[in-house]
Amino acid sequence: QVQLVESGGGLVQAGDSLRLSCAASGRSFSMYVMGWFRQAPGKEREFVAAISWSGRNTLYADSVKGRFTISKDNAKNTVYVQMNSLKPDDTAVYYCAVDVNIGGVATAALGEYDYWGQGTQVTVSS
Repeated sequence: QVQLVESGGGLVQAGDSLRLSCAASGRSFSMYVMGWFRQAPGKEREFVAAISWSGRNTLYADSVKGRFTISKDNAKNTVYVQMNSLKPDDTAVYYCAVDVNIGGVATAALGEYDYWGQGTQVTVSS
């Protein structure tokens, strides 16, 4: 049973930082692409960042480039996103996801991801 559990969300002020974690279980995720997405109220789920199985390749949405950093610890089966200089527009539920296609590349395509976590709320006040 694949399970992804996000943590680290909360209420912060504009300009603050947060680090979200996503702990994966059920199998080793060292060979898989991991991604972060978010969904604000009334909006569709959108891509935030992705990281290749090796960790050497990353991909970011333009809206977060330069502020967010995705990383993974294969030994811990955990993926992170460090979020700096947060803005009110970053307010959303953040989800992690995994693409279990071995050898896949970091992608922004929501449909490529096979398993999803339940999400963690991030609220940024102005």
